[in-house]
Amino acid sequence: GGQVMDLQVDDKKVFAATGGKPFDAALPVVIFVHGAGMDHTIWALQTRWFAWHGRSVLAIDLPGHGKSDGPALESIDEIGTWLVRLVEATGAPSASLVGHSMGSLASLSAGSTGGERIAALALLGVGAEMPVHPDLLAATKSNDPAAWDLIVSWGFGKPAHFGLNRAPGMWMQGGGRSLLARGPDDVLGIDMAACDVYKGALAAAAKITCPTLFICGNRDIMTPPKATAPLATAIPGAQTVILDGAGHMMMVEKPDETLDALIAAL
Repeated sequence: GGQVMDLQVDDKKVFAATGGKPFDAALPVVIFVHGAGMDHTIWALQTRWFAWHGRSVLAIDLPGHGKSDGPALESIDEIGTWLVRLVEATGAPSASLVGHSMGSLASLSAGSTGGERIAALALLGVGAEMPVHPDLLAATKSNDPAAWDLIVSWGFGKPAHFGLNRAPGMWMQGGGRSLLARGPDDVLGIDMAACDVYKGALAAAAKITCPTLFICGNRDIMTPPKATAPLATAIPGAQTVILDGAGHMMMVEKPDETLDALIAAL
């Protein structure tokens, strides 16, 4: 008890890890939202600090991912409105959202419609548009394992290709690949298609009023800082932190620097 909890949204089970402390809706709530084909484990190196420093943490598995009931939601705006319902389901008056990649797009969408329920946003590895290379889209739609290799080779910055995990013996790209491989068939393809067709990010950004942080990796070839910049410009007072040497998987590649940026913002 206290390590994980199951919530109900739309009469379906949503799994969440709580950073090692029981969830308490009376504390400020921080919800971590993973990217395409991933699950809550991607945030393991950040969630614990918040849970042990006066926040309630939910690192969730989106519908159809990890241990949450399916099916996967098919569009970014569907995930965004689902996140607002998730905040309601926690019993807390509001929550901060920390998103990565597809999770950032969905959090942005939630922030544009959720009003007072969304207290703050921290958006990692996000671009105003996130087109997916046609070959990669085809590979994910046909459940071709080559897709996992392409994503991890593009997703991790060059330094991460040489190992260098903060946890000795852990292989970053291998871990990323096995995480994608664990997902149910079709989920990665659904997620990637949702990112590819979504064109609402700038319009959503224009409606954001809560404090917003963008975290970029300067070695991110999937969502480089120049792709993030138009979103940051569209949100009044938005902060941007660029992590040196980090690729798209900055929370794994540069866990301490990512955590420091999140602490400063939240």
